[in-house]
Formats: sequence, structure tokens, C-alpha cells
Amino acid sequence: MTVRPILEVRDLSVSFRSDNERVSAVKDVSFSLASRHTLGIVGESGSGKSVTALSLMRLIPSPPGSIDSGKILFSDGDGKNTDLLGLDETSLSGYRGNHISMIFQEPMTSLNPVYTCGNQVVEAIRKHRPLSKREARDYALHLFEEVRLPRPPDILGAYPHQLSGGQKQRVMIAMAISCNPAILIADEPTTALDVTVQKNILELIKSLQDRYRMSVIFISHDLGVVSEVADEVIVMNGGRIVESGTAERIFLHPEHPYTQGLLACRPSPGKLYNRLPTVRDFMENKADRGRIKIKGEGIKIKKKREGKQEGHKAPLLRVRNLSTHFSHGKGLFGHKKRITRAVDDVSLEIYPGETLGLVGESGCGKTTLGRSVLRLIDPSSGVVDYNGTNITELGSRQLRKFRKKMQIVFQDPYSSLNPRLPVGYAVLEPIRVHGLYTTSGERKEAARQLFYDVGLDPEYCHRYPHELSGGQRQRICIARALAVRPEFIICDESVSALDVSVQAQILNLLNDLKAHFGLTYIFISHDLSVVNYMSDRIAVMQEGKIIETGYADDVYENPSTAYTRRLIDAVPGKKFEKNKEN
Repeated sequence: MTVRPILEVRDLSVSFRSDNERVSAVKDVSFSLASRHTLGIVGESGSGKSVTALSLMRLIPSPPGSIDSGKILFSDGDGKNTDLLGLDETSLSGYRGNHISMIFQEPMTSLNPVYTCGNQVVEAIRKHRPLSKREARDYALHLFEEVRLPRPPDILGAYPHQLSGGQKQRVMIAMAISCNPAILIADEPTTALDVTVQKNILELIKSLQDRYRMSVIFISHDLGVVSEVADEVIVMNGGRIVESGTAERIFLHPEHPYTQGLLACRPSPGKLYNRLPTVRDFMENKADRGRIKIKGEGIKIKKKREGKQEGHKAPLLRVRNLSTHFSHGKGLFGHKKRITRAVDDVSLEIYPGETLGLVGESGCGKTTLGRSVLRLIDPSSGVVDYNGTNITELGSRQLRKFRKKMQIVFQDPYSSLNPRLPVGYAVLEPIRVHGLYTTSGERKEAARQLFYDVGLDPEYCHRYPHELSGGQRQRICIARALAVRPEFIICDESVSALDVSVQAQILNLLNDLKAHFGLTYIFISHDLSVVNYMSDRIAVMQEGKIIETGYADDVYENPSTAYTRRLIDAVPGKKFEKNKEN
């Protein structure tokens, strides 16, 4: 039985004017969306997938963008097709929200920070439905219950900054479904969210789709995520569709090298590569019967990870009974202060040359633990012993000198770089501050070498952060951390917001640098598949405490706690794994 399409896109082309030239972002794209089905659009940043989605609602900013050609046919259910590209703005506003709605990628930038979440949803409802303010508020409350927000009345009066990332995304979903649209477009709705929150959002979208009988266009850079939700998949690269088919066919039998690369570059629990494949490897035809060669080194699958022999070495870092608490409130007139135990009596050891993976959901305390170890946050109690030195007892002058040994790579490279300064200055500054080398020329040469070390041309040193991609900015932050020749680096969610292909490049880089410089890592992430790939040992954190530790393979294959099992079960891409193995 043929399912009638509710949307047909024919030969869509979109371009943008930049520096007196026009750049094509989408080139002759055609596809259809069946009624009540989910279409996945997958590709790296810059592939054209989000521009395609914005074009469906004619949200491309003009200038500089323009829809150059094509048709977008929407079926109203009575057999009548309307070309959305031929409508004037007044007619088109009747389709936006009512018939086609969108969940945008970053909820914090999509929600107005000066209005409550309730006011923003009420405004969207009253824009399209003839309801009084009270009726719209009651309906918004009902929608908050539908999207499973905790304490819906409280969140009606809350501002966006008072909510977690997952809660903000649920508010956006409530706004998107408020007018019962026929088509819901979800543009990267789970990027940078915890894997458990991501799983909840995916399940929520699916349940709402069934309840409201919607069709869904789901956009992501991660084929594993798309495979969990989509019926059909189109893969985009360079503004074009390079492959399309059912989700099962694309996942199990990808034909295009680009699709094969997207699938291969994400760490797989069952396959422990000595080096992650990248999309570039497949696109440059380096694949030979499943064996990829890079710089003469084959990407092989290790049978079993070799554990560190702790008994033959003294720990480089010992953390003993470390606690970091935060108090809220002033405690005046008998009011008690509220205490948050972000890190609660944590003890662990890290050995020279190993990577300890620290995993847990947002709010579990893993970032606070990492910053407490480095004394970026002063702990409330406990001991941090680094190679015989108690860091918690160091004064500010001693601590400044000691920081050369211990560095950190932050989660968001853009916010950790000064937007007003060239990135070369970010790498050169720590060399100068710590008095390394004797002349200015030697310092500049050291900075240039660091660019080579992290895989960037030294000419990039004159560029500003906004002129670089996310992966390039993260390489700059890694170079800055290496500038003072540290022994120990904390990587705090350093790949969580990157495309899976760029993520593979950064993970390979971190492992190469570890081998070259003899580094020791704490690798912090919410994604157990990434942590399992990177780590020798894993520590699982929940509510400020370490609840499980062990060798990476043992923790992943035989978790001892229900919480760890939940983290493992939330890793996307398992829907077709059994069929893939067969």
C-alpha cells in the first residue's frame, strides 16, 4: 500500500551572497514526506540540512539568502497541493505554526530571556488560535503536562535560564505542537544533551507524533540518533542528497562513502579501534575491504584492552574524601541556607599515562570535581595530592607556578576564547605568562609548532575565533592547554557539541598527543560510548558521588549499578545492531 505524501520538495536550490559572490547552500534537492512518517535528514555541519528545513517554512533570511528555484508542495488532506514558495507573507503565516511547526536547534537562543516560558507559549497559542489569555494559559499548562515537564505551574512562571537544557527543549516542543501541526520539523533537538535526556526527548517526540498523528522531519549529524526515530533517511553532503532509503537499509547497507564514514566514525561498543575512522578516510577512497589506512597505519580492531598495571606505579594524582559544597541564601533572620553537595566525599586515583573516564548526567558533579582538582573551584574539604604535593594547601603564588603541570580543555571552545583577539594570542599568552623560553622569537616559534601539533596550519594564528569551525576552535583550545608543557589534562566534555565526524578527529588527536607527550587525562563526558573508547578506567558519578569504578571494558560490559546500565542503554544507534552483526 502506497502512503500518500503530505509534503513534496522538488528541485530546491538555495544560495547566500557573501563577499560579492553567491554561494550555493542547497542544490537541486528533492524528497517527499509520507503522512505520519518520520523522515531523517543527516549530514555534517554545512551540509545544507538546516537550510533545507528553514526553506520549508520560508525562514531563510533575505538578504543574504534566497530560494533560487524549486517547489514545496503541501497537501491539505483533500487532495489539494499548495506550493508554499508561491504564497505571499500573509497567506504563508497561516501555514506556519498551524500546519508546519519547528523545534529549533538551540532552545536558549530561541527562547526570549526576558519573558517567562509560560508567556512565550501563551503568545504562540494566541497568535494562531482565538483563545482568551486565561484559556491560552490553561492550554499552555496542559501542553507542559503533555511534554512531561516537572511542576508545570512553576515552569509557567520560570525564565529560560532557570531551566535545564532538557526542560528548555520540552518548552520548545510544547510551543511547536500548540496548534496541532501536520508536520513537525525537529532541527538537531538533542545536540549537546545528555544521552539519557536525549533518549527521553526522542521518546517524547515519538509519543507526541502518535498522539497528534503528525509527520516528522528529524535533522541530525548523528546517524545513530536518526536510526532510532526515522522511517526514511536522506543523507546530505555539500548541499546535495548523496543517498536515500529506508532507515534499516541506510544503517545496515550504506552505499555512499560519505554515509559509510558517518556510521564508522562514532565509537562502537563492540569494536575497539586503535584509531577512529573519519569521513575523510572514506571520501578519499582509503577504504579497502573494510580496512582503512591512514599515514601507513591500519585501523585495526583490538580484541581486548590492556589494563594499566597500577601495582608497578605510584599514582600521579590521589583524591581523598574531596567535597565541594555550595550554599544558597543569606541565612538572615533565622532562614537556613540551602546546601548543594556538588561533590560529596569523592576518592579516586589516576596513574601516569592513563586516561580515567568520568561519566554521568548533567548535574552529577563531574565538572565541579574536575575544577576542584585543579583548584579552579576551592573544595570544601578533602585532599588533592599531585605527585606528592597537596594542591589544596598551596597559596596563590605557589598554585600559579604549579598550574603548568595541570591544564584543562573546556566544553565550549567559543566561549573560552576571547572573540576580540586572534587565536594565536590565545596560544602565545600562557607561554609568555609562565615565562617559558627566553626571547619573543622563541615563544612565537613554540606557538607555531603547537599549531602543527594539533593539526592546524600556523597561518591560522591570525584568525579570530568566529572565523574558525567548531573543530578548529577546539584544536586551538587543546594547543593552549599544551602550551605550558603539562603532564596532566582534564578534558571537560570537549567533544559533546561537535559533529560525530569532527568528534572522531578530536578523539584521535587527543590520543596522538597523549602518546607523543606522555600525557595523563581525566576525560569527562555524559556519553559512555565515547568514554569507553577513550578510557583505560571509568568512574561513574551520580549526585556528587562516585558509585562505580573499574576497567573500561568491565564497566561497559558488566555494569554493577542500575544507573550505569541506564547510561549504557541510552547510547543511540542500537536499533539495528543485532541485524548488523548478523
